[in-house]
Amino acid sequence: MMQTLSTMTYEKTGRVARITLNRPQRGNGITLAMPQELTACVEQADLDPEVHVMLLSGAGKGFCGGYDLVASAEESLEGVGGSAETSEGGPTDPAVIATNHAPDGTWDPMVDYAMMQRNVRGFMSLFHANKPVVCKVHGFCVAGGTDMALCSDLLVIEDKAKIGYPPARVWGTPTTALWAHRLGVQRAKRLLFTGDCLSGTEAVEWGLAIEAPSRDELDERCEILLSRIARMPINQLMMMKLNLNQTVMSQGLHSAQVMGVVFDGIARHTPEGFAFQQRAAEVGFKQAVRERDEPFGDLGPSTFKG
Repeated sequence: MMQTLSTMTYEKTGRVARITLNRPQRGNGITLAMPQELTACVEQADLDPEVHVMLLSGAGKGFCGGYDLVASAEESLEGVGGSAETSEGGPTDPAVIATNHAPDGTWDPMVDYAMMQRNVRGFMSLFHANKPVVCKVHGFCVAGGTDMALCSDLLVIEDKAKIGYPPARVWGTPTTALWAHRLGVQRAKRLLFTGDCLSGTEAVEWGLAIEAPSRDELDERCEILLSRIARMPINQLMMMKLNLNQTVMSQGLHSAQVMGVVFDGIARHTPEGFAFQQRAAEVGFKQAVRERDEPFGDLGPSTFKG
Protein backbone atom coordinates (compact mmCIF):
# COMPACT_ATOMS: atom_id res chain seq x y z
CA MET A 1 0.00 0.00 0.00
CA MET A 2 1.40 3.39 -1.03
CA GLN A 3 1.87 6.11 1.58
CA THR A 4 -0.61 8.96 1.97
CA LEU A 5 0.33 11.69 -0.49
CA SER A 6 0.49 15.37 0.46
CA THR A 7 2.28 16.95 -2.53
CA MET A 8 0.83 15.01 -5.47
CA THR A 9 -1.91 12.67 -6.55
CA TYR A 10 -1.78 9.23 -8.14
CA GLU A 11 -4.43 7.76 -10.42
CA LYS A 12 -4.53 4.86 -12.83
CA THR A 13 -6.70 5.00 -15.93
CA GLY A 14 -6.36 1.96 -18.13
CA ARG A 15 -2.70 1.43 -18.92
CA VAL A 16 -1.65 4.92 -17.81
CA ALA A 17 -0.47 5.90 -14.31
CA ARG A 18 -1.09 9.62 -13.77
CA ILE A 19 1.16 11.42 -11.28
CA THR A 20 0.08 15.03 -10.73
CA LEU A 21 2.01 17.57 -8.65
CA ASN A 22 -0.65 19.04 -6.40
CA ARG A 23 0.49 22.16 -4.58
CA PRO A 24 -1.13 24.68 -6.93
CA GLN A 25 -1.32 27.40 -4.28
CA ARG A 26 2.50 27.34 -4.18
CA GLY A 27 3.14 26.83 -7.89
CA ASN A 28 3.71 23.12 -7.15
CA GLY A 29 6.88 24.18 -5.35
CA ILE A 30 9.22 21.37 -4.36
CA THR A 31 9.36 20.46 -0.67
CA LEU A 32 11.41 17.80 1.09
CA ALA A 33 8.40 15.47 0.88
CA MET A 34 7.88 15.79 -2.86
CA PRO A 35 10.86 13.73 -4.15
CA GLN A 36 10.04 11.00 -1.63
CA GLU A 37 6.41 10.87 -2.73
CA LEU A 38 7.45 10.94 -6.38
CA THR A 39 9.62 7.86 -5.79
CA ALA A 40 6.70 6.06 -4.16
CA CYS A 41 4.37 6.86 -7.06
CA VAL A 42 6.90 5.70 -9.65
CA GLU A 43 7.42 2.45 -7.78
CA GLN A 44 3.67 1.92 -7.57
CA ALA A 45 3.38 2.30 -11.33
CA ASP A 46 6.43 0.15 -12.01
CA LEU A 47 5.06 -2.70 -9.90
CA ASP A 48 1.58 -2.56 -11.43
CA PRO A 49 1.39 -5.09 -14.29
CA GLU A 50 -1.48 -3.14 -15.85
CA VAL A 51 0.51 0.09 -16.22
CA HIS A 52 2.48 0.58 -19.43
CA VAL A 53 3.32 4.29 -19.25
CA MET A 54 3.36 7.13 -16.70
CA LEU A 55 2.22 10.72 -17.13
CA LEU A 56 3.76 13.43 -14.93
CA SER A 57 1.93 16.76 -14.88
CA GLY A 58 1.07 19.64 -12.55
CA ALA A 59 -2.16 21.08 -11.18
CA GLY A 60 -2.98 24.76 -11.31
CA LYS A 61 -1.42 27.50 -13.41
CA GLY A 62 1.82 25.72 -14.25
CA PHE A 63 3.83 22.53 -13.96
CA CYS A 64 6.39 23.54 -11.31
CA GLY A 65 8.01 26.79 -10.24
CA GLY A 66 11.00 25.08 -8.64
CA TYR A 67 11.84 24.68 -4.97
CA ASP A 68 9.53 26.28 -2.43
CA LEU A 69 12.34 28.44 -1.10
CA VAL A 70 10.40 31.03 0.84
CA ALA A 71 11.18 29.28 4.12
CA SER A 72 14.92 28.94 3.55
CA ALA A 73 15.59 32.11 1.57
CA GLU A 74 13.67 34.39 3.92
CA GLU A 75 14.87 32.69 7.11
CA SER A 76 16.88 35.05 9.27
CA LEU A 77 20.54 34.69 8.48
CA GLU A 78 21.37 33.63 12.02
CA GLY A 79 18.91 30.72 11.66
CA VAL A 80 16.57 32.02 14.38
CA GLY A 81 12.97 32.57 13.40
CA GLY A 82 11.70 33.36 9.91
CA SER A 83 10.27 36.37 8.16
CA ALA A 84 8.06 34.58 5.63
CA GLU A 85 4.37 34.53 6.38
CA THR A 86 4.12 31.24 4.48
CA SER A 87 7.29 29.75 5.95
CA GLU A 88 7.01 26.00 6.44
CA GLY A 89 10.50 25.49 7.84
CA GLY A 90 12.30 26.41 11.01
CA PRO A 91 15.85 26.40 12.32
CA THR A 92 15.89 22.58 12.48
CA ASP A 93 14.54 22.07 8.95
CA PRO A 94 17.36 20.49 6.85
CA ALA A 95 16.47 22.80 3.96
CA VAL A 96 17.02 25.83 6.18
CA ILE A 97 20.23 24.47 7.68
CA ALA A 98 21.64 23.70 4.25
CA THR A 99 20.80 27.06 2.70
CA ASN A 100 21.63 29.37 5.60
CA HIS A 101 24.90 30.56 7.00
CA ALA A 102 26.13 33.61 8.81
CA PRO A 103 28.94 35.59 7.13
CA ASP A 104 31.30 34.76 9.98
CA GLY A 105 29.98 31.23 10.51
CA THR A 106 30.73 27.85 9.01
CA TRP A 107 28.94 25.73 6.49
CA ASP A 108 29.09 21.95 6.22
CA PRO A 109 28.90 21.12 2.50
CA MET A 110 28.12 17.48 3.22
CA VAL A 111 24.94 18.40 5.10
CA ASP A 112 23.92 20.30 2.01
CA TYR A 113 25.01 17.42 -0.26
CA ALA A 114 23.09 14.81 1.74
CA MET A 115 19.87 16.80 1.45
CA MET A 116 20.12 17.64 -2.23
CA GLN A 117 21.40 14.21 -3.29
CA ARG A 118 18.33 12.73 -1.65
CA ASN A 119 16.20 14.95 -3.85
CA VAL A 120 18.17 13.98 -6.95
CA ARG A 121 17.52 10.32 -6.22
CA GLY A 122 13.82 11.12 -6.08
CA PHE A 123 13.86 12.98 -9.39
CA MET A 124 15.96 10.26 -11.00
CA SER A 125 13.33 7.66 -10.09
CA LEU A 126 11.66 8.92 -13.27
CA PHE A 127 14.81 8.25 -15.30
CA HIS A 128 15.39 4.82 -13.74
CA ALA A 129 11.74 3.74 -13.85
CA ASN A 130 11.27 0.56 -15.86
CA LYS A 131 8.43 2.11 -17.83
CA PRO A 132 8.39 5.27 -19.96
CA VAL A 133 7.50 8.61 -18.36
CA VAL A 134 5.86 11.38 -20.37
CA CYS A 135 5.99 14.85 -18.80
CA LYS A 136 3.27 17.36 -19.72
CA VAL A 137 4.20 20.98 -19.06
CA HIS A 138 1.87 23.94 -19.12
CA GLY A 139 2.42 27.49 -17.93
CA PHE A 140 5.90 27.25 -16.44
CA CYS A 141 8.62 24.77 -15.61
CA VAL A 142 11.59 26.55 -14.08
CA ALA A 143 14.49 25.99 -11.70
CA GLY A 144 14.14 22.71 -9.78
CA GLY A 145 10.99 21.91 -11.73
CA THR A 146 13.18 21.25 -14.75
CA ASP A 147 14.85 18.40 -12.87
CA MET A 148 11.62 16.43 -13.00
CA ALA A 149 10.87 17.37 -16.60
CA LEU A 150 14.35 16.43 -17.82
CA CYS A 151 14.44 13.19 -15.84
CA SER A 152 11.30 12.14 -17.69
CA ASP A 153 11.67 10.34 -21.01
CA LEU A 154 9.53 12.54 -23.24
CA LEU A 155 8.40 16.14 -22.87
CA VAL A 156 5.21 17.58 -24.33
CA ILE A 157 4.99 21.29 -23.56
CA GLU A 158 2.52 24.09 -24.17
CA ASP A 159 3.76 26.34 -26.98
CA LYS A 160 3.80 29.45 -24.78
CA ALA A 161 5.05 27.76 -21.62
CA LYS A 162 8.32 28.90 -20.06
CA ILE A 163 11.08 26.40 -19.31
CA GLY A 164 14.57 27.11 -18.03
CA TYR A 165 16.93 27.49 -15.09
CA PRO A 166 17.07 31.16 -13.93
CA PRO A 167 18.93 30.23 -10.68
CA ALA A 168 22.00 29.83 -12.90
CA ARG A 169 22.28 33.61 -12.39
CA VAL A 170 22.71 33.23 -8.63
CA TRP A 171 21.94 30.71 -5.87
CA GLY A 172 21.86 27.42 -7.77
CA THR A 173 23.13 24.91 -10.32
CA PRO A 174 21.12 22.08 -11.94
CA THR A 175 21.60 19.13 -9.61
CA THR A 176 20.43 16.44 -12.05
CA ALA A 177 22.93 17.77 -14.64
CA LEU A 178 20.84 16.68 -17.62
CA TRP A 179 20.84 19.85 -19.72
CA ALA A 180 23.92 18.91 -21.76
CA HIS A 181 22.59 15.40 -22.36
CA ARG A 182 19.23 16.71 -23.52
CA LEU A 183 20.42 19.69 -25.59
CA GLY A 184 24.10 19.17 -26.35
CA VAL A 185 26.87 21.10 -24.65
CA GLN A 186 26.72 24.31 -26.71
CA ARG A 187 22.99 24.90 -26.31
CA ALA A 188 23.14 23.95 -22.64
CA LYS A 189 25.85 26.56 -22.19
CA ARG A 190 23.69 29.13 -23.98
CA LEU A 191 20.96 28.66 -21.38
CA LEU A 192 23.07 28.17 -18.26
CA PHE A 193 25.52 31.01 -19.00
CA THR A 194 22.54 33.41 -18.98
CA GLY A 195 19.71 31.79 -17.03
CA ASP A 196 17.44 32.49 -20.00
CA CYS A 197 14.31 30.42 -20.60
CA LEU A 198 12.84 28.79 -23.69
CA SER A 199 9.25 28.95 -24.83
CA GLY A 200 7.58 25.64 -25.56
CA THR A 201 7.97 26.29 -29.27
CA GLU A 202 11.68 26.96 -28.82
CA ALA A 203 12.02 23.84 -26.66
CA VAL A 204 10.88 21.75 -29.64
CA GLU A 205 13.17 23.62 -32.03
CA TRP A 206 16.11 22.98 -29.67
CA GLY A 207 15.30 19.29 -29.28
CA LEU A 208 14.31 19.49 -25.61
CA ALA A 209 10.66 18.61 -26.21
CA ILE A 210 8.95 16.53 -28.86
CA GLU A 211 5.81 18.60 -29.34
CA ALA A 212 4.50 22.05 -28.38
CA PRO A 213 0.77 22.31 -28.99
CA SER A 214 -1.37 25.22 -27.89
CA ARG A 215 -2.89 25.14 -24.41
CA ASP A 216 -6.25 24.10 -25.90
CA GLU A 217 -4.66 21.14 -27.66
CA LEU A 218 -2.08 20.14 -25.04
CA ASP A 219 -4.15 17.50 -23.26
CA GLU A 220 -5.38 15.93 -26.48
CA ARG A 221 -1.92 15.69 -28.04
CA CYS A 222 -0.49 14.21 -24.85
CA GLU A 223 -3.26 11.61 -24.64
CA ILE A 224 -2.61 10.55 -28.23
CA LEU A 225 1.06 9.94 -27.40
CA LEU A 226 0.19 8.05 -24.22
CA SER A 227 -2.27 5.81 -26.05
CA ARG A 228 0.34 4.90 -28.66
CA ILE A 229 2.98 4.06 -26.06
CA ALA A 230 0.43 2.09 -24.04
CA ARG A 231 -0.14 -0.25 -27.00
CA MET A 232 3.41 -1.54 -26.71
CA PRO A 233 4.19 -4.63 -24.61
CA ILE A 234 5.71 -3.72 -21.26
CA ASN A 235 8.75 -5.92 -21.87
CA GLN A 236 9.50 -4.11 -25.13
CA LEU A 237 9.17 -0.72 -23.44
CA MET A 238 11.50 -1.79 -20.66
CA MET A 239 14.14 -3.05 -23.08
CA MET A 240 14.00 0.10 -25.21
CA LYS A 241 14.34 2.38 -22.18
CA LEU A 242 17.14 0.38 -20.57
CA ASN A 243 19.06 0.31 -23.83
CA LEU A 244 18.70 4.02 -24.57
CA ASN A 245 19.47 5.11 -21.02
CA GLN A 246 22.80 3.28 -21.13
CA THR A 247 24.02 5.88 -23.62
CA VAL A 248 23.39 8.70 -21.17
CA MET A 249 24.88 6.83 -18.20
CA SER A 250 28.02 5.93 -20.17
CA GLN A 251 28.55 9.62 -20.90
CA GLY A 252 29.21 10.26 -17.22
CA LEU A 253 25.84 11.38 -15.90
CA HIS A 254 26.48 10.10 -12.37
CA SER A 255 29.75 12.01 -12.04
CA ALA A 256 28.13 15.16 -13.43
CA GLN A 257 25.34 14.88 -10.87
CA VAL A 258 27.79 14.58 -7.98
CA MET A 259 29.48 17.76 -9.17
CA GLY A 260 26.14 19.46 -9.83
CA VAL A 261 24.91 18.79 -6.30
CA VAL A 262 28.15 19.99 -4.69
CA PHE A 263 28.23 23.13 -6.87
CA ASP A 264 24.58 23.83 -6.04
CA GLY A 265 25.51 24.07 -2.37
CA ILE A 266 28.53 26.22 -3.14
CA ALA A 267 26.39 28.56 -5.27
CA ARG A 268 24.27 29.33 -2.22
CA HIS A 269 27.34 30.21 -0.16
CA THR A 270 29.32 32.45 -2.50
CA PRO A 271 29.43 36.20 -1.75
CA GLU A 272 26.72 36.69 -4.38
CA GLY A 273 24.66 33.83 -2.99
CA PHE A 274 24.88 35.23 0.52
CA ALA A 275 23.91 38.70 -0.73
CA PHE A 276 20.91 37.23 -2.53
CA GLN A 277 19.71 35.47 0.62
CA GLN A 278 20.28 38.59 2.68
CA ARG A 279 18.16 40.56 0.22
CA ALA A 280 15.44 37.89 0.34
CA ALA A 281 15.38 38.16 4.15
CA GLU A 282 14.94 41.92 3.82
CA VAL A 283 12.34 42.24 1.05
CA GLY A 284 11.00 38.72 0.50
CA PHE A 285 12.08 35.95 -1.85
CA LYS A 286 9.85 36.93 -4.77
CA GLN A 287 11.13 40.50 -4.77
CA ALA A 288 14.74 39.29 -4.58
CA VAL A 289 14.11 37.08 -7.61
CA ARG A 290 12.56 40.00 -9.51
CA GLU A 291 15.64 42.11 -8.77
CA ARG A 292 17.92 39.24 -9.85
CA ASP A 293 16.16 38.82 -13.18
CA GLU A 294 15.42 42.46 -13.99
CA PRO A 295 18.78 43.18 -15.70
CA PHE A 296 18.18 40.26 -18.05
CA GLY A 297 14.71 41.38 -19.09
CA ASP A 298 13.53 37.76 -18.67
CA LEU A 299 14.08 37.13 -22.36
CA GLY A 300 14.56 33.88 -24.18
CA PRO A 301 17.31 33.20 -26.73
CA SER A 302 15.22 34.00 -29.82
CA THR A 303 14.05 37.37 -28.48
CA PHE A 304 17.29 38.62 -26.95
CA LYS A 305 18.37 41.94 -28.48
CA GLY A 306 21.19 42.90 -26.14
